[in-house]
Amino acid sequence: MSQIKTPLVTVDCLIELPGDRIVLIRRKNPPLGWALPGGFVDVGEKLHDAAVREAKEETGLSVDLTEQFFTYSDPARDPRRHTISTVYIGWAEGEPRGADDAAEARAFGLDELPTDLAFDHGQILADYLAYKRTGKRRKI
Repeated sequence: MSQIKTPLVTVDCLIELPGDRIVLIRRKNPPLGWALPGGFVDVGEKLHDAAVREAKEETGLSVDLTEQFFTYSDPARDPRRHTISTVYIGWAEGEPRGADDAAEARAFGLDELPTDLAFDHGQILADYLAYKRTGKRRKI
């Protein structure tokens, strides 16, 4: 019998800090680069719980989610395999510390974001910045 193949489910979190800063992690494993904190959803886990868990594991921050932002599903978004990521916006206080899959975690001002981003996180950040400026979400 053939096995059904489906995309893997992931979450990412846009963590806002005071002073119009956002948290990114520098990935420890390929694909390398800066990325939003996030990862795979465990079986039996709710998406929003996975986002909070992954944020805590990778940044040490306790995040309060404020909204579900968008779901990104381009089959090419992750070079390793087809993933679907639901992205959340949340806020936290304190300074991030890299842990788990993150070699480093750092807060960046919205006008000083790095360009060496992993996955499709450049697109996600561009969509987020447009949303912050206009209040309008990305069109499907």
